[in-house]
This record gives sequence, C-alpha cells and structure tokens, in this order.
Amino acid sequence: MATVKKPTGNKRFRQATALVEDRTYSLQEAAALVSKVALAKFDETVDVAMCLNLSDKGVQPPRGMVQLPAGTGRSVRVAVFARGPKADEAKAAGADVVGAEDLMETVEKGQIDFDQCIATPDMMGIVGRLGRVLGPKGLMPNPKLGTVTMDVTSAVKAAKGGQVAYRPDKAGVVHAGLGKASFKAADLEKNLKAFFEAVLKDRPQAVKGTYIKRAHLSTTMGPSIALSMPDIWTLA
Repeated sequence: MATVKKPTGNKRFRQATALVEDRTYSLQEAAALVSKVALAKFDETVDVAMCLNLSDKGVQPPRGMVQLPAGTGRSVRVAVFARGPKADEAKAAGADVVGAEDLMETVEKGQIDFDQCIATPDMMGIVGRLGRVLGPKGLMPNPKLGTVTMDVTSAVKAAKGGQVAYRPDKAGVVHAGLGKASFKAADLEKNLKAFFEAVLKDRPQAVKGTYIKRAHLSTTMGPSIALSMPDIWTLA
C-alpha cells in the first residue's frame, strides 16, 4: 500500500504554532513574533482582528480611517469621481481611475477595479446611485472618512500612502491589514499603535465598560497571536 504523504503546510503550521506561547503578548512582542510565524512563500499580510463591545443599547458602530505611519506594504488602486479641473487634479495626484457618469456606468456593471473610492461633493448625486454596489464592499465615499472632499490631492495621496479603513461587522469584530510580514518589527509596532489609538479615540459615548474586549494578530496563513489588552488600553 502506498504511503500517504502529509501536506507540508500542516507541518509548517505546527512548527509556527509551537513558537506562539499560550499567553497574551504586548504590541512590541507581537510585532517581533508575527514575522517568525509567517508560513507562505509570498509576503503575507499582517492582519488584526479585534472584538468591540457594541452590545449596549444605542451604540452606533464606529467607522473611520487610520493613516499607518509605516504604510500598508501593498499597492492601492484609487478611483475618483470628479469632473473638469478636479478630475485633472486627481489624475495628477496619482488616481488610477477617474470619471463621472462613465465611471458610474462601469461600476454599475460590476466592474470595480479599485481598492478605495473618493468623490467630490458635487458627484454624490450620481455616486449615491451606486450605494447597493459600493456599500457592501466598503467602498462608498463618506465625508466622515475624508473620501468626499474637494481636496482630492490629499485624499488620493493618503489612500496611496497607507490609509486603512475600519468598521465592525455584525458581530462587532473589526478586521484590518496593518502591514506585511517582511516589515521591521518597529514599523509593525508603529502601525499597531496608530491603529489601536484611532479606534480607542473613536469609542462611542454610549459604550459602558471595556470597549475593546480582545484582539489577535496573525499573518495571512499563520497562527493567531493573542494581544495583551492592558497594553492596548494604555493607548487610550
């Protein structure tokens, strides 16, 4: 009978998991460890998952943007809804896709070749028609997020330079990519601190008790690393 060879990925995962102790890690410790437990041959994304306390009545789920000091480590395609001089400004700033009604028609067909979407205020009349398409993907421009603005140059550069959005899912869990496994530990730590500081600052007033209940760090294919909540709470 032929011997069945076990998948090498399982062995590598067990080896990586063995490096993670059964305890919580400070942000500094986690940033240093996460690259050591990356399994894939490609440069894995470092993801954070945190559970927010949004169970109290009247709590409005937070939503915002965070500028990561060390960037995201990935190329971001940006679309801008604008006309005339503002369209030219967007192109000069490095936007990948720029348009008005023509871009609306493309998106309506399900052709979404971008990661972030920006619009000038005068474009919201046509962008509003795309809510059912862009909304579920988290791409709908929003004044609170700085993605509905006349300053398209700053918005495009921010999106290209390491800006990430956060919003909880129905279970109150926030997921975000905060860098790459190839990043230096110090850079990952900077991104982690910036992200948690922004989320803590955006705490809804109606929340009672602990806001961030737990958080974990992992790479795309690596094991999860539990983060020390007292270390995170000090960032508030």
